[in-house]
Amino acid sequence: MAKRILTIAAAVAASSLMLSGCAASDTTEADTTTVNFRLWDENVAKAYEASFDEFEEQNPNISVNINVVPWDEYWSKLRTDVAGGTMDDVFWINNSYYGAYVDSGNLMDVGAVMGAGAKEAWEQSVVDQFTRNDTLWGVPQLYDAGIAVYYNAELLEAAGVSPEDLNGLTWDPEETENDNYLAMARKLTVDSSGTTGDAKGFDGGSVAQYGTNLAYDLQAILLPFIGSNGGKFQDGDEFAFANENSAQAINYLVQAINKYHVAPPAEETNGDGDFSLTAFTEGKMAMFQSGLYNLKEISESADFEWGVTMLPAGPEGRVSVTNGIVAAGNAASENKDAVKKVLGWLGSEQGNAYLGKDGSAVPGVVAAQDTYFEYWNKKDVDVSPFFDVVSDGPTIPAPTGTNYQKGFDQFDPLFKEIFMGSIDPLKGLEQAQAAANGAIGSPK
Repeated sequence: MAKRILTIAAAVAASSLMLSGCAASDTTEADTTTVNFRLWDENVAKAYEASFDEFEEQNPNISVNINVVPWDEYWSKLRTDVAGGTMDDVFWINNSYYGAYVDSGNLMDVGAVMGAGAKEAWEQSVVDQFTRNDTLWGVPQLYDAGIAVYYNAELLEAAGVSPEDLNGLTWDPEETENDNYLAMARKLTVDSSGTTGDAKGFDGGSVAQYGTNLAYDLQAILLPFIGSNGGKFQDGDEFAFANENSAQAINYLVQAINKYHVAPPAEETNGDGDFSLTAFTEGKMAMFQSGLYNLKEISESADFEWGVTMLPAGPEGRVSVTNGIVAAGNAASENKDAVKKVLGWLGSEQGNAYLGKDGSAVPGVVAAQDTYFEYWNKKDVDVSPFFDVVSDGPTIPAPTGTNYQKGFDQFDPLFKEIFMGSIDPLKGLEQAQAAANGAIGSPK
């Protein structure tokens, strides 16, 4: 990574100077154009505030207004606002949803706005994710790397477990001799009487401390478990999760939750995507499988010693999903000239570095990524497990597709039922796949 940074640093610095513009000495309020920028993450929004403060100093005729819309309503509001012509000028979008907006002509062509060579400065995996029809449709903002496991060092010590013990965990849905992950999760689960999950008399109905989190969470849980059992989630844009390997992986998760009670029940997590994160930061969970997107929150909220270790390995090894976020330009914006300048700033080392300076996210601009690693090195936090899992092994693609939202609306309630334990995993997956593919117009 260091070599790549050195190779492109000069080019990025030059483009940053050209794109940021020159500051004027006198600007009236009437001369100012406001560019509205939408995202869903409060922590990263704070980093953007500092970035845009500098941008506005260099471009006093442009004001950037940050609009934070919570994740739970982000995509429905995005769809409504785009259709109604009230969408912000620039907005975050992820791999799952961007295709529909590309095909409907709602996004700006980044190459046309910034030049075809601009993408050479950005994280290649994110560029690849958001390239459709040989065209890049967003400016990379952050790179999620892979999934790892946060641990509560104090709860591990109380159970006689070392962080090194977690690094060698494996799971297997068929060969129990190859599965020490569930045994570890049971050992780290404790009921209200102090009985551990692997001891006689354990009460799964009164868990005070969970061993891990195994919720219906596509990025952090489902895709890594499916991938490390040799399963798949999609085949192109079509849904393909109704296969034996995927069903085995999901059944393993469902049994761990509902039979062994090592993770919070679906009654809690189906409706609250942050339930497990909160349980971990409150000291009520020993292992928390997640991504870099929760690192800052854990660092600020956890008042105990914690660390990060590698993802557990399945029959096919460690297989993680990797993802990224881009800033997309609204093709219907009436402020296109100002939007181009904002996108240019967001895609420059100078503008994007703010996301890494306070540890909020790994910048999508490669030359700016050192700021992130420097921040966490000073905190004595080893983030290498998030990167090693994608550099050392295969990955499973993040969900995508032109009509992904339509498919999601169909499979989502059935997946929730599967995790509740109210429907057999394979049968539920078959129903969910048929419904999802029917919604996107696929016969499979």
